[in-house]
Amino acid sequence: MDNPRQVITCKQTLAISNHRVFPQDLNNFGFMFGGRLLNLLDDVASISVSRFIRMKTVTAAIDQFNFIKSFQKDDAVCIETYVSGAGHRSIEIFAKVMGENLFTGERYLGATAFMTFVLQDHKVVTNELKPETAEEIAVVGSYEQRRATRKQELAANAKIGESLDLSLPWKINHHS
Repeated sequence: MDNPRQVITCKQTLAISNHRVFPQDLNNFGFMFGGRLLNLLDDVASISVSRFIRMKTVTAAIDQFNFIKSFQKDDAVCIETYVSGAGHRSIEIFAKVMGENLFTGERYLGATAFMTFVLQDHKVVTNELKPETAEEIAVVGSYEQRRATRKQELAANAKIGESLDLSLPWKINHHS
């Protein structure tokens, strides 16, 4: 067998990254640009999934991203990710994004997210996930419900995709 089954705790997949919000990270409203945060999130989440499966994976979806409180210039952004569920070829990652006002020390929850990564090369997930803390048990415990919802949404989006017009929305006029 290529990959023997292992029991892996959420803590073993934990990845943490801290960043300071600089002026170049801000949008025109003075808050951290969402695209910058998503870029950081994808980087950290990719480490968690690698710690779980030790195979090549790719980001398939950001299933849910909830902005709770805006990050501002000079805040610290702490991203914590860990595996929150696994199917046959997909692995779900939970992200908790916390902020800290570096001048007052106030800490706050800025965002949460669920992301799905898929294995490349048609391999199958063999590892078993074991939650230990109250938070992990709550997050992992609702994985099957999120997975069912995700499957329904994928089917609905596939139907929409079948009806999309992929032609150019304008005509190019060539004048001689």
